[in-house]
Amino acid sequence: MVLDAQGTNATDRAGLNGRAPRCDHVDQLSEVAHGPPQCKECVALGRPWTRLLVCLTCGWVACSDDSRGGHAKAHYEETDHPLVGALEPRSTWRWCYVHRRAV
Repeated sequence: MVLDAQGTNATDRAGLNGRAPRCDHVDQLSEVAHGPPQCKECVALGRPWTRLLVCLTCGWVACSDDSRGGHAKAHYEETDHPLVGALEPRSTWRWCYVHRRAV
């Protein structure tokens, strides 16, 4: 058994490779309906976006960090909603802003 700094079993929280802790935010997800497939902020500014992300806490849709506006990250900074997913059919990609990695 591997213990972390708090003396709890770190192996239980390990990711697939056994090194990165499991993201507990994933366990807190419930199914949410997402908004329309557009970044409202970019539409208001007349800007295009590269990719759309959906907040997995509330369903807010916004542009990704590689878009000019980076409105999905701005939503996280305003709300502390930690997880986003790609708004693409059949995509399983998710990002945790807290852990700064894909989960």
